[in-house]
Amino acid sequence: MPTFQFEAMDSTGNEIKDVIDAQTEEEAQATIRQMGYFVTKISVKKARQTAAEKKASKKQGKSFALGGVKMKVLTTFTRQLSILQDAGLPILRSLRILEQQSKPGALKNSLIDVCDEIEAGATLSEAMGKSPKAFNRLYVNMIKAGEAGGALEIILRRLAEFQERAEALRRKVKGALVYPVVVVLFAVGILTFIMYKIVPAFEKIFTDFETELPPMTTVLITASNMTVRFWYLLPLVPTCIWLAIKLIRKFSAGRKGWDMFLLKMPIFGQLVEKNIVARTTRTLGTLVSSGVPILEALHITKETSGNAVFENLYQKVYEAIREGESIAQPLKDNARPGFDPVAMFFWFCFIAGPVGLLMYITRMNARIIDDMVVNMVDVGEETGELDTMLYKVADTYDEEVAVLTDSLMSLMEPLLIIMLGGIVGFIVVALFMPLISLIQKLT
Repeated sequence: MPTFQFEAMDSTGNEIKDVIDAQTEEEAQATIRQMGYFVTKISVKKARQTAAEKKASKKQGKSFALGGVKMKVLTTFTRQLSILQDAGLPILRSLRILEQQSKPGALKNSLIDVCDEIEAGATLSEAMGKSPKAFNRLYVNMIKAGEAGGALEIILRRLAEFQERAEALRRKVKGALVYPVVVVLFAVGILTFIMYKIVPAFEKIFTDFETELPPMTTVLITASNMTVRFWYLLPLVPTCIWLAIKLIRKFSAGRKGWDMFLLKMPIFGQLVEKNIVARTTRTLGTLVSSGVPILEALHITKETSGNAVFENLYQKVYEAIREGESIAQPLKDNARPGFDPVAMFFWFCFIAGPVGLLMYITRMNARIIDDMVVNMVDVGEETGELDTMLYKVADTYDEEVAVLTDSLMSLMEPLLIIMLGGIVGFIVVALFMPLISLIQKLT
């Protein structure tokens, strides 16, 4: 006899979830009505698989995959799922279609698991929640809100638009960093070759002719000898610094200090700050507009901010709202990060010692949330249009990030050219001054 799982409401409006055995769905509904319940949802409960069957089904169609799902792949999947839901296809069929179209990898494996969970009676949000490598908490909670409000296709459309905007901004920032990174790496390679091969050959000529070397040439030859003798330090030092930062960031205090250092850096700190404000306000606005409760929305925004300073800020806003306050006032009160010893340590190490300490002291109390953001949030709360105002803030900061990125790129190109020209000019002058002296002696 089939088993039906159902959701119903009793005479007082309370929700009831239970199972019942019956020959047909009509018989099951009749029995539930006799119990005094009003049926809202009913479906056949799939029999539980044995451990061996479950293991075999999971292995079927899966492939070995490392890591999670890339944002670009997940964005494409969300847009496709949104289109299929707009067309009226059942969710399980939509997922099966997309799973069959997906390339072998983490997303395909996750979709297989999601389809199996839905067939076993789970909701879409519950099934996606069991695949955290593909669907984060933000994604799962928005799907849950869509299911609760009966507007899953609308939520999927909003989620796809949110991911597309975030992905476009991420691509723009990454694309802007490609040029300077490639130029710097290429320049380091060229200079290393000159120091390792060219300068020692000139040094041998100067030594053979007992030429008196000017100070510039002496400095260059000393640098060349250090490069030849300690060449292994060139890759080792950056690697050790990177590993040390990774180790420090394993601790909460170290992560907060490093993130604060990034936010307060000259020029680039402003880009990082505006990028995070744009992303977090768009995340919060998307969650609020999707019907997620404000406390849960703030908690998700905090976890997806990617910066410990902003996590601390949103945590304080979360606690203030639990005490009955609005969003705008605690957002304004906690916008100044204050003093942090780990951040001061990074400023001392990376920004010219005492000069770095002085710069940190002057910058540490600068606000990370502008008055414009606070005022727009305040207006949104007063008018009941919080999600709309948050979207406007995100759009404004997206534009500012784009303008700032373009400005930095315009400034970066001449600075790199001047820097490389200065280094090459120093090498040429340092090598040719003794040569000119040598030629004059020979003539």
